[in-house]
Amino acid sequence: MGNDSIARTAVGILGNVISFGLFLSPAPTFYGIIKKKAVEEFKPDPYLATIMNCAFWVLYGMPFVHPNSTLVYTINGTGVVIQIVYLTIFYIYSTNKGRKKLCLIFAIETIFFVTIVLITMLALHGTTKRSLVVGIISAVFNVMMYFAPLTVMAKVIKTKSVKYMPFSLSLANLLNGLAWTTYAFLHPFDIYILICNSIGVVSGIVQLILYACYCFNKGENNEEGDVEMKPTSIH
Repeated sequence: MGNDSIARTAVGILGNVISFGLFLSPAPTFYGIIKKKAVEEFKPDPYLATIMNCAFWVLYGMPFVHPNSTLVYTINGTGVVIQIVYLTIFYIYSTNKGRKKLCLIFAIETIFFVTIVLITMLALHGTTKRSLVVGIISAVFNVMMYFAPLTVMAKVIKTKSVKYMPFSLSLANLLNGLAWTTYAFLHPFDIYILICNSIGVVSGIVQLILYACYCFNKGENNEEGDVEMKPTSIH
């Protein structure tokens, strides 16, 4: 194993650890839902988006799509499992209307994902073509997820308060982007992971700049468990 391979593996493992922490960051929210036996005003949308994003990166990391990407599908496979747990909790404690909406969106996502898998396996031959198609789709979903905190950042600017943008999550998002951007540069170079996570780095830097500007005004009753700034993208 060459030096580049060792470095790539080490950075990938670090990325897995940081990403795993991001996946678990909403856990206090779900603990509160279970305790209150109600989802209240929380929405399942971020988790439905995350599970779709993770599913496509699992597909991308498969050897028959993009070889040498074991650390990509391991963490995203873990992400899929964690999001299923979150969505199951949402289903249990949602209203009937909420359950129907959740099931409908999840069904649409499943059909779309299965369709892409079938096209990839039956119509595309060779890892080059498969990596191109699945990589582009995965990158699109990833970039969309990195734009998710924009609403939170706009709220920070409007209220001049970082109450809904905890420092720890902003820093973790930046470190996650840096780890996977570095991973993408190490041989073999991965343009799709690079595009997504370089945007994530910029997003993380902007969040920390905003935090520095408004950190002295955190609002009242600031609790990180209340935040809706969920894990954005994990590669």
